[in-house]
Amino acid sequence: MSSHCVVSFGSVDTCLSSLKQCQSYISTGMEMATKVAFDLVENRNDIEDINAMEDVMLEYAAMNREVCHYVKAVQETVKQIKQKKPEILPDIKLEVEEKFKTLESTNTDLDLQRDEKLVHFKDQLRKMKNQFGVHSDPEEIPDLELVDEDIAVTESQVNFICPITQKEMMNPVRNKVCGHTYGEEAILQLLRNREQRKKKVCCPTIGCNNRNVRRSDLVPDEVLRRTIDSQSKQSPSTQ
Repeated sequence: MSSHCVVSFGSVDTCLSSLKQCQSYISTGMEMATKVAFDLVENRNDIEDINAMEDVMLEYAAMNREVCHYVKAVQETVKQIKQKKPEILPDIKLEVEEKFKTLESTNTDLDLQRDEKLVHFKDQLRKMKNQFGVHSDPEEIPDLELVDEDIAVTESQVNFICPITQKEMMNPVRNKVCGHTYGEEAILQLLRNREQRKKKVCCPTIGCNNRNVRRSDLVPDEVLRRTIDSQSKQSPSTQ
């Protein structure tokens, strides 16, 4: 019996590995869709094409939720069996499917819209649209938003400089907690150095109260990266 259990759980581990590989593929797909959407905005393509990429991201978010639920169903089933240690091993596939259906029954459009990567995509896309003046209807943009846009551009120009190296950022990342940006390699190196000394990293931006910068809080700021690249290309012609 014990030999049978080992084989079964070995198959489960293989299943989990495959599911996590699917999550990796979905994550890569979302990154590619994001870059395509930003390229469309930067080239001022038709707004319908840009909006279509939002639909693609929504589909990816739905797939990611489904895979996450299946992973959770498998993990909970294995944990339950190991705790109870039944004499007769139950039908693992059936147990997983029941738990998966229960998790899926709680799905709502609202929790789908809360997908972290989808939220980040929409925020970045909105900034890209404002920067390049791409909107479905210009009359929808109030004067106040235009003022805010000018402020945002000015702030982006100031944020070209990494607060750690005091040099122009190459691959800017934004801290989801405090909203500040840093050069990716600079902040990662700072984190590595502090980790070796078992110390927390305070946000290096002057005046920030964030006392615990973590890798999981850092997300690529694609809009700022493109803005920096655009300014770098224009600078020779303006000199």
